[in-house]
Amino acid sequence: MEHRIIGPGPYRATKLWNETIELFRSGMTQKKHRLHFKTYDRCFTATEAVDWLHELLQCNQNFGPEVTRGQTIQLLKKFLKNHVIEDVKGRWGKEDFEDSNSLYRFPPTSPLKPYPKRPQLRADPLPFPRWSDKESVTSHTYIPLKPLVMNSEMWYKRHSIAIGEVPTCRLLYRKELSAENIEEIWKSRTLLRLQKIFGLDSLDEVMDIKQTNGKHVMHNVYNVNKQGIVVMDDRSKELPHWLLSAMKCLAKWPNCSEMKQPMYLGFERDVFRTIADYYSSLQEPLLTFPLFDVFVNILGLLQKRTIAIEALQVCCLLLPPENRRKLQLLMRMMARIGLNREMPPLCDTSGNRALMVQTFSRSVLRSKEEVDLGELLSTKLVTFMMDNCQEILTVPTSYKNSVEDYVAHQRRVQIKYPGANIDSTLHPSFIKPRGITREYEYQKLSQPQDLGKSALEDLINDKSVSSKEKKKKLKQFQRAHFQVYKERFPTPASEAAIFPEKTGLIPQLSFFTLKRPFQSFQRTRSFRM
Repeated sequence: MEHRIIGPGPYRATKLWNETIELFRSGMTQKKHRLHFKTYDRCFTATEAVDWLHELLQCNQNFGPEVTRGQTIQLLKKFLKNHVIEDVKGRWGKEDFEDSNSLYRFPPTSPLKPYPKRPQLRADPLPFPRWSDKESVTSHTYIPLKPLVMNSEMWYKRHSIAIGEVPTCRLLYRKELSAENIEEIWKSRTLLRLQKIFGLDSLDEVMDIKQTNGKHVMHNVYNVNKQGIVVMDDRSKELPHWLLSAMKCLAKWPNCSEMKQPMYLGFERDVFRTIADYYSSLQEPLLTFPLFDVFVNILGLLQKRTIAIEALQVCCLLLPPENRRKLQLLMRMMARIGLNREMPPLCDTSGNRALMVQTFSRSVLRSKEEVDLGELLSTKLVTFMMDNCQEILTVPTSYKNSVEDYVAHQRRVQIKYPGANIDSTLHPSFIKPRGITREYEYQKLSQPQDLGKSALEDLINDKSVSSKEKKKKLKQFQRAHFQVYKERFPTPASEAAIFPEKTGLIPQLSFFTLKRPFQSFQRTRSFRM
């Protein structure tokens, strides 16, 4: 049985657990062994199990060559406790597995874990701000606008308006966005971006959305210092001063004379042990228990480095600010120690880089139940994060700008003309179809579909309107959503393909209709803004 890469999706940790068990049961050699003058059929020694499973995990792309023999023994202890294996006398349920000549076998019953059913927890959404006709005001007053660069097409539009009748417009004012509204926008847009990265229809089975906090996201985005590290408002949540001094000492080794620490043989090992003791004493890992499944799903994206980094960037913004700060400082220290050739060995049995991963993996990521492959998964994730910490623990600029633009759009005044079917100020991802309900309007924040493209296709395929009316609506759509329109019609030929061919008489008639092609531009009172 060959292994397969398990990508993002619901219950990925459980799927990895079951697949590892199936590979182990199908590939592990069982033969006759003799122990204490008694012969046992279809069994294997503990050492044989460790050798075979260790090689399997290192060759498996879901785990990788970073898996150590010690981690393999720990996994076999979990197998014994969960009745994946049993000793030849049928005993199981204790973690007393050791790398020895003790004999074990597979039980006749299936040890695979069932997939849990996560309850659907849906909180009632906050009333989302909407345009309200009751608060609209008909206005002819001056509206300040940014200066525009006039080209020939824009001049023609202005000229055609100036010589024609200008309809009365209304200004529709948006309700003031509260702090809760803005936090909800940041939360919704963050979850939507994460959903698109994973390629999932919903995040309900991957994480408990109810436990995410938009205030944490905003704090992690804006409350940072020049190095991009989160700054805490509450000093009680800061790392102890002595711990910060110890981490700086090792991160800047050997240039840490300004720390004024006593130097002696083995001093750096004692400092490292102090830091390790603090992080190992944390009651919850830095990536938190509720987000365990989310980060496990990111492991399925490590084959695509850029996508995995983007997913980690977004996920780490969901962390509580104090967790993100501790994670940033820890990863920076781990990366510098792993690359510092002047740092003396901090352990006699392994190199400094491997020691960083082995020491802090459980402090960064682990499951609450401790009955799955959490240790192996955390080792792989922490290794990747340590190698790419500079990119992962920064705020992606495109993400920040997109959310800020969306918030600014929601505060913008709408200019509405009578008979306009397309709202020229609506965001492409928030186009309002006919008959939309208020609940659906709010839930569109978490929909993966590109509604702008769908609306354009509906307009193109609408056969109930004439070609003239369709051209008018397409021009309105082009002004409101230029990027979507440009992707659909990259060339003039593609735009003309949706309309029937014109006869040769029309261009001749259009020449005579323009009686004064060089008439000077005259501004009328109705054109004044």
